[in-house]
Amino acid sequence: MRPRCLPVFVVVRQRLESTERDLKAMRGLNTGRYWFMEYYNTFPFLSSDVPKVAFAVSLGGNGLQKTTTGNKDLVYKTILTNIGQAYNSETGVFTAPIRGVYYIRFTANAPTDFTMSAVLYKNDAAVQLITHEQPSGEGSDTASNGAALLLEEGDRLSLKLWHNTQIWDNSNHHSTFSGFLHFSLMKQ
Repeated sequence: MRPRCLPVFVVVRQRLESTERDLKAMRGLNTGRYWFMEYYNTFPFLSSDVPKVAFAVSLGGNGLQKTTTGNKDLVYKTILTNIGQAYNSETGVFTAPIRGVYYIRFTANAPTDFTMSAVLYKNDAAVQLITHEQPSGEGSDTASNGAALLLEEGDRLSLKLWHNTQIWDNSNHHSTFSGFLHFSLMKQ
């Protein structure tokens, strides 16, 4: 009579032999100090071909920006970081170079004597906003917002000042717009 554990033993032995073959193959890649990179780069989602994307900009020394006649595009001229060159300081637009999830954050500062706003737009559609609607005397207010957004290659992000609101900045970078590629995704 045959023992019942024999089929389990055969399966375990086959898996062990397969693992040993894989390990020997990986050791064969050891052609230099960074042999693991050859293995690592076989996965497209981990590939070093994925661009590095990060930006941080501020309105800078422009002082107070205010509008009473419609929305106004906010152009952040002071570049703190622009890795991958996806932010355009002439237009104020960030353009996603690849499909992926990006973390985007923006802050706004303004005197408390007038309504403050900053609105994030994706391809000309409002996505998120920050606003302080009640004037509250002397001083200033600061607010921020952010999100992880799925962006397709070529999607554009920008910020606008809403009608009848204001935003303020100086060389201390109170009003900012920033983001980075968290991870890339394959095209669908």
